[in-house]
Amino acid sequence: MPPKPPAGHFNILYFAAAGSHTGKSVEPLPAPLPLSQLFDELERRYAGIRAAVLDHSLVTVNLTYVDVTDEQAARDVVIHEGDEVAIIPPVSSG
Repeated sequence: MPPKPPAGHFNILYFAAAGSHTGKSVEPLPAPLPLSQLFDELERRYAGIRAAVLDHSLVTVNLTYVDVTDEQAARDVVIHEGDEVAIIPPVSSG
């Protein structure tokens, strides 16, 4: 279980390739943050993550999948203090 984020923050969980790209499994980010700005914020922090990971990943907010490709929906969702966001890249099996 990830640690509770500090006051005024939410936790973002990085799985698989997202964790490899960031070098982290969890990170607190300042809240509130519109979902529509999440990928831009992550790209500022980790250059190249959008093309390498984010454009192919699923995203959850508090264990509910959200459609970051739907611009209107992404503008309507705001990530709040204490929320948990997960970046889930595609998984391949062999």
